[in-house]
Amino acid sequence: MVLFLRTALRNSFSGYGELIQNNLELVHTYSLSLDSDSGIRKDKFLEVPQIVWGLNNQKIAFARACLTAKFLNRTLLMPSLSASLFYKEIDLLQPISFDKVFQFEKFNSLCNGFVQLGRYSDFLNRTGVFELQKGSGRKWTVERDLDQLKQAREDPTDGFEVIRIVGKNPFLWHDHWPVKDYAKVFECLVLVDEFAKEADKVASKIREVGRSIRSTTESLQNGVDRVPYVAVHMRIEIDWMIHCKKLEQRSHISEICSSKEEILQRVGNIIDLKTPTVVYLAVADTLLEDSSILSGWKQGLLPFEKKKLGVDGIYNKYPYLIQSAIDYEVCLRADVFVGNSFSTFSSLIVLERTQKMIRMGVNSSCGADARWPSYAYNILGDQSNGPQRWMTNMSDSSLGAISYGSNAISCWGY
Repeated sequence: MVLFLRTALRNSFSGYGELIQNNLELVHTYSLSLDSDSGIRKDKFLEVPQIVWGLNNQKIAFARACLTAKFLNRTLLMPSLSASLFYKEIDLLQPISFDKVFQFEKFNSLCNGFVQLGRYSDFLNRTGVFELQKGSGRKWTVERDLDQLKQAREDPTDGFEVIRIVGKNPFLWHDHWPVKDYAKVFECLVLVDEFAKEADKVASKIREVGRSIRSTTESLQNGVDRVPYVAVHMRIEIDWMIHCKKLEQRSHISEICSSKEEILQRVGNIIDLKTPTVVYLAVADTLLEDSSILSGWKQGLLPFEKKKLGVDGIYNKYPYLIQSAIDYEVCLRADVFVGNSFSTFSSLIVLERTQKMIRMGVNSSCGADARWPSYAYNILGDQSNGPQRWMTNMSDSSLGAISYGSNAISCWGY
């Protein structure tokens, strides 16, 4: 009976690529497009090094590891994240399990059929581990890297239960996957309840302040309880300014760095921004003692950072990674978001907001009534000396553009 079914299935699907039978589970081999909806093998795994650096670098690294595992038709063994930046809080630089930050079961449920996470307890150690050394240096090109991955899909490498990639962390791997595939993975990342509730508290506090400020407006008198807010990811700290000035020199691009004055002016010139409104400033801790970031704003724009808002105690309970995750969630939920198009933090927020609009059936980002608008304050817009309207170009063939600002487009429609 098994032989009969095997033959029938092979004949039925011969037009759709080779089928592999493994422990009575039939799965497709994968092309680089990663568009197949068939399941991922649950008895073959990929293991990657500990994921490090900032929150959004870690999210990109995690997604890249997931997509690499998908290309190999393997389940990704749940990786370790890092609680803090490697050059800060050295005492807190310790592995933190993925499921301590994001919901494991929720991830697999939302990404079912696209990518798959597994636990080390799923690993039976029947065939041992194959170590795959990632190349480095200028000679290790994108083409060589892809060839290595293609070879790993064939025997004898594919026969091992676990392929362990050793060497540099996934953020530094060559990128072979389109933006839309990264977006699918990011959609599946849901904070654990503890941290999601902390983000709820911060967002609720922002709206509470806005409600008290606008308590006499017509909208609230008519019973509309939800008060909008603007979130600005303000990058003006010293280490960022040094980095972006060097980047401007290397890339011969002048629209990367923005002074505080430029940010205030361009945010104040956003068309159809209803006032009075609370402006939440997502800033580095080093700027919390700088009261000047709260002054100079256009009348009707009321700036608050976590200290003035009275929620700094929420953040101080946690290491850097969790603080950043809470701020990310608060910015993601904002009615209007303004950031720097060369910042990974800002870029991933805009990517998720763009994906959200597409999922909700919004067919154009043009016009004043477009939902969840985002802006890049480092790029001068077309109207009123305000910031450029910012959407992610979801058709890009790799995530490289996300990290270097060229992914910012002002308007799209379909």
